[in-house]
Amino acid sequence: MPISLTEAKNLLSDLLSDYSSQVDYLAIRLEKSEETDILLRGHKIETLSEGISIGGQVRACYKGAWGFASFNQIYALKDRIEEAIAAAKLIGKEETILAPIPIIQESHVVSLTGKDPRYISLASKKELCEHYGQVLRSVDPRITNVSVRYGDSTQKTILATSEGTILEQSWTDMEMRFAATARNGDTVQTGRETTGSRKAYEDLTNLDSKVRSAAERAVNSLALPIVQGNAYTVVIDPILTGLFVHEAFGHLSEADMAYENPDILEVMTIGRIFGPENLQIFDGAKVEPLLDGAGEEIHRGSYIYDDEGTLATTTQLIQDGVLVGRLHSRETAGKLGEAPTGNARCLDYRYPPIVRMTNTWIAQGNTPVSDLFADIKEGVYARNWFGGMTNGEIFTFSAGEAWMIRNGELAEPVRDVTLSGNVFNTLADIEAIGDDFNWDESGGCGKGEQNGLPVGCGGPSLRIGNVVVGGDTSEVRKREIRSQK
Repeated sequence: MPISLTEAKNLLSDLLSDYSSQVDYLAIRLEKSEETDILLRGHKIETLSEGISIGGQVRACYKGAWGFASFNQIYALKDRIEEAIAAAKLIGKEETILAPIPIIQESHVVSLTGKDPRYISLASKKELCEHYGQVLRSVDPRITNVSVRYGDSTQKTILATSEGTILEQSWTDMEMRFAATARNGDTVQTGRETTGSRKAYEDLTNLDSKVRSAAERAVNSLALPIVQGNAYTVVIDPILTGLFVHEAFGHLSEADMAYENPDILEVMTIGRIFGPENLQIFDGAKVEPLLDGAGEEIHRGSYIYDDEGTLATTTQLIQDGVLVGRLHSRETAGKLGEAPTGNARCLDYRYPPIVRMTNTWIAQGNTPVSDLFADIKEGVYARNWFGGMTNGEIFTFSAGEAWMIRNGELAEPVRDVTLSGNVFNTLADIEAIGDDFNWDESGGCGKGEQNGLPVGCGGPSLRIGNVVVGGDTSEVRKREIRSQK
């Protein structure tokens, strides 16, 4: 922070005391962020930077309307408060309804379990990227281009509100992305891998086999036949399950999507049956103790309190195939008469908190994975994600690799596999849920111009009937959200 912690708290308390009476709700957030960004493309490092960002935001609510202002200089805070209040009063005409939460005065750190990336030299991080770039290039002469992206960020925040909350929080997030493009004549294929962590810098090291697999998939795909487009029974791996539950279902569970859109609210009616009786879907940022007592379970979307000061929860969205919950900010919870879930998040001080997913998953089932393939005369097994897009309840995803299933067995590999459908029909067509489970910690979610917000997603392998599989992805790839999950 630009001033000492004690001075910052005293300043915020004084300003809230001076201005709170003018609005229904006032919140001030101060933030300090330390970041590293490295991009290697081909043989060249194109981006190599470290930086410290200091700033803050003001949110004011008056008669149901919000005013927002951000700043980089603490001396301008009074002006920004007055701007936010003026904006809210300019448009406020209704009732302010915010679900109540406990007033807190606490300090929390999402602790690392290993090395802090802030204490790893920039030269070492650069060497790591160059090493992975060499791993990608070494696979085959047909690799024509590679890229490696490294990023880390440590955020420290102070949130003070007119209700009396004063909350300090800090966390560290890390991510790497790898891509290799192979060419054989006019045929071009790309393989990707991503990884991330809120635990330790070590989670980004010793990934040679994972990185190499991206290049190998690109090369191997050059000679593969294109899948014949049709409606198939498909089996998807946990990575694609995580992508599906996040992109196709999770966004529809964000309550601002519902209360702002009557059509979605009607579709997402609590109590509606969406899937089989063994389907359970959750979202939650709550940091849970591990069953063996050895630390805590932390994923990319984990935190203690959200950016409104609401305690993080684990929210069940679908129970036994029935919609039982949705994700809330204080405003959406108040307007819909439901409990806040701790899902109000902002990317940084430049943006206001909005309803966002955290860690979203489908619970493990009890069908052995090998049994998922049984009795499938002709189908498709798809693994890993390459890209995807959603439009309301319609989704299209591209698989990183795929095989045909013939007479219950894996057969020839195929390429350019896209999976399309209506999310609600697809949930209803889930035929079996595997007894495996994996987390994907590579997610960076985008919504409302706040792109790259860390999230986790996961699940078991799934068997789904009647999925439209297409082999021509040329149009889909023009629109793919390749940098997000």
